[in-house]
Amino acid sequence: MSSTHHTHSTRIRYARYVALGDSQTEGVGDGDDTTGLRGWADRLAEQLAHHDPGLRYANLAVRGRLAGQVRSEQLAPALALRPDLATVVAGVNDLLRPRFDADEAAGHLEAAFAALTAQGARVATMTFPDVSRVAPLARPLAPRVVALNARIREAARRHGVAVADIEVHPAATDPRLWSTDRLHTSPLGHARIAAAVAHALDLPGSDDTWTHPLPAPDRPAGGWRAGAAELRWAAAFLGPWALRRVRGRSSGDGRTAKRPTLLPVHQN
Repeated sequence: MSSTHHTHSTRIRYARYVALGDSQTEGVGDGDDTTGLRGWADRLAEQLAHHDPGLRYANLAVRGRLAGQVRSEQLAPALALRPDLATVVAGVNDLLRPRFDADEAAGHLEAAFAALTAQGARVATMTFPDVSRVAPLARPLAPRVVALNARIREAARRHGVAVADIEVHPAATDPRLWSTDRLHTSPLGHARIAAAVAHALDLPGSDDTWTHPLPAPDRPAGGWRAGAAELRWAAAFLGPWALRRVRGRSSGDGRTAKRPTLLPVHQN
């Protein structure tokens, strides 16, 4: 008992949290563009502010960004904010491109890990779940996810970066944690990611419950119904997404960060 008391009395306090990344960190799938996006990084900031009420938080993430764009567009502004905590999460948009190089994508992430930790920030990142278990049509991407995750873990180890290792937990691919587009997590999924990162950072009140399976669903989808759902998903989401790629466009074109400066966190 005394040891837990000791760790909490000497625990790290955070004053400035900066989040770097793409749509996941921006919060797509948790809220909407009209009422505002929340997302796992906002949820993590709220948890941090509960223990450190003076915390200020900036979110530089923009949807559609590749790992190299996160590095080139967000790293310098992040360093200028002098965070004592930063999260760097990117690479999914790279995975989805026809030409994907795991070393190149992870190299951009590692550059961010190196620069932020060298400036004294505590940094956290995450691995990605097997997308083919969420969207069976995405099965060809599975080896890319494994390759990227392996390199993220290696880069994180080299720089003392905390890793929320989401890939290794089957619960991460429960459809209820994903929005209808299956490219973004649902509010429940974002809550789980926030809990995973909090646990990786060993924040007060964090534990491994984020790894636990959800209760069994009332009624699993039948075979033909599941097949029809796949085709509907491909028509509604995969087709338009692929078309944007062919045209060299991104969902984030013309968008800027939702929270580019450090601001106090409003508790929900």
